[in-house]
Amino acid sequence: MDPEQARKRLADERARIEQELEALGDPSVANDEPEAPEDKAAQLDQLEREQAIREELKGTLASIERALKRLEDGTYGTSVVSGKPIPDERLNAVPWADRLVDE
Repeated sequence: MDPEQARKRLADERARIEQELEALGDPSVANDEPEAPEDKAAQLDQLEREQAIREELKGTLASIERALKRLEDGTYGTSVVSGKPIPDERLNAVPWADRLVDE
């Protein structure tokens, strides 16, 4: 994949993920406590799901940052495990990919 195309794809994905994180809101801002036990359970379940999504998004952001660093270093598109080239099809699907599918 062309480095400029990769840089643009990574920047677009970073912006998209940051928007998703912003849409989830700040987990430290407490909502009103529901009074009914079943409502408390539902709220806790929702908070746990949102936290899992946040963690996944943050992990992807970290992967994107590492991919941008590899672009700067000239190692983007090369597996960090084997050193083999990552196919363009994979990089088009997952621009922050750092290894081959079978690794």
